[in-house]
Amino acid sequence: MGRIEEKFDELKGKKEKALIAFISAGDPDIDTTKSLVLEMERRGADIIELGVPFSDPLADGPTIQKSYLRALKGKTSLKKIIKMVKELRGRICVPIVLMSSYNPVLKYSEDRFVNDAVISGIDGVIIPDLPPEESDYLCELSEKKGIDTIFLLAPTSNEKRMKLICERSRGFIYYISVTGITGARKSMSGDIGRMVKKIKRFTDLPVAVGFGVSTGEQAGNIAKYSDGIIVGSAIVKIIEEFGNDKKRLLKEVGNFIKGLKEAISPTNRQKI
Repeated sequence: MGRIEEKFDELKGKKEKALIAFISAGDPDIDTTKSLVLEMERRGADIIELGVPFSDPLADGPTIQKSYLRALKGKTSLKKIIKMVKELRGRICVPIVLMSSYNPVLKYSEDRFVNDAVISGIDGVIIPDLPPEESDYLCELSEKKGIDTIFLLAPTSNEKRMKLICERSRGFIYYISVTGITGARKSMSGDIGRMVKKIKRFTDLPVAVGFGVSTGEQAGNIAKYSDGIIVGSAIVKIIEEFGNDKKRLLKEVGNFIKGLKEAISPTNRQKI
């Protein structure tokens, strides 16, 4: 059993939902990313997603695109991110998932990527622009080595697509709550509960919901239906605002994570 499965099992036993926090690795720099990972775990993040910066990411809105450009300007690379996770692994217990375009992984080589990911302590990978129909080799490598391959489902996914994604996925299913690009939103789709229930007809894996979650109220509402809530752009915006003041940055991100975790707690979910 991998760390992702263990984490969801642990939370289920406590009737809690997973808070999955996304940040762009290397924004504003690798050392600050290390500190952010440690602080997010301390303040309640259950799983941490690290975005691998790429000049032309799929489905990412302007907030994350700008963060990737800042990271690339600082010479952040997939190799440096894997090394960073290896340095962190002895200090953290939370699962770490990389979210990357396929190009950096292909350039790195799939074999080398999976081997190095295992050695560093990475637990899963999300590659939004790698169709499941073309993922045979990476999925085979990852399953042998114990890396979870996580695929995305959208509101537009039909049942055939759902079945395929559920068969290929390990760790959890990433459900995109809205069509379009990433970014914080003022309101969320009212169909989330219905769609999560539909997905669960095809899998026993946890279903986590992301894209657009930006407030505690939104997270609490989604937590009524899903097994996890993924928050990204709202955190990246804080990093953009306070990136030049590391002490303030850690405090602001930490407080935001703490507020989200409280909002999805069993007690608060009942109040919403």
